[in-house]
Amino acid sequence: MNRQPWFERKFSFDFPVDWYADFVERLRGMPARAEEHVRRVFAAISAGRAPADSLTRRPSDTGWSIIENVGHLGDLEIVWQRRVDDYLKGLPELTPADLSNRRTNEANYNARPIDDVLREVRAAREAFVSRLESLQPADFARTALHPRLKQPMRLVDGVYFSACHDDYHLARVAELYRCWCEKA
Repeated sequence: MNRQPWFERKFSFDFPVDWYADFVERLRGMPARAEEHVRRVFAAISAGRAPADSLTRRPSDTGWSIIENVGHLGDLEIVWQRRVDDYLKGLPELTPADLSNRRTNEANYNARPIDDVLREVRAAREAFVSRLESLQPADFARTALHPRLKQPMRLVDGVYFSACHDDYHLARVAELYRCWCEKA
């Protein structure tokens, strides 16, 4: 699949602030979506339609495996939480993400049980969603500069951005599923 890399994507944040609940709901669903992808892989392996290493196999483009993509989503929860702090403190610029993805690259997810990774991702996301749900509607209109995009973002935009990031990596997981499990 020929997809635009994440760091090359541009965003237009022109939707109403009161859409924040819709985006929080997208965030809430990420762990279940990741778990469903993993179940599909296990089913394909059990049925003999996929190699046993389908969860940990890396593509030839040196990208991450299925489990590494899922683990990466959990790794970023600390960034999303820190950015909520930034908004609430009224900071002019958001905490930058580690663009080298060092945490994910050093986590050795391929050697860890997938159930542990999924459990950690779910717990981290549930904490983030719970925090967002504790905020007042007016908090979602707070603004700060995104450090990489160099554009102002409201908290609602940050929530949307996080949901888009989830979608990006879950689409990658689906793509790897098609490569390893439907072509085997």
